[in-house]
Amino acid sequence: MARAEAAIGAARYAVSIRTGNHQLVADEPQKLGGADAGPAPYDLLLASLGACTAITLKMYAERKQWPLNQAKVALHYLVENGTGRIERVLTLDGPLDDDQRARLADIAERTPVTLTLKSGLAISTSLS
Repeated sequence: MARAEAAIGAARYAVSIRTGNHQLVADEPQKLGGADAGPAPYDLLLASLGACTAITLKMYAERKQWPLNQAKVALHYLVENGTGRIERVLTLDGPLDDDQRARLADIAERTPVTLTLKSGLAISTSLS
């Protein structure tokens, strides 16, 4: 399954992330003391959900041979009264009928990352 490694060094909050054959940087914005050298952690979380949603919708539409030209996923993480939630808005481009659009919105509720986030996830921490 998925693996990642994150390391922080001399740069204040910049984190080097390695996952598979990919290298990226996460950081905090300047207003929080970072250098804004990369997306902040919650931005990466939203990016993961957005990527999973878009990929799943594309795969489903291809399997059904539906005319989905493009799927855009806009995400916003909000905290209200101490409770976090994510708003997700889908923009589906292509000559889809209302039933196809409704089905794709329904599929978005069951993508792998969506289900993981909705169900919660056990995290165990140990020292090496």
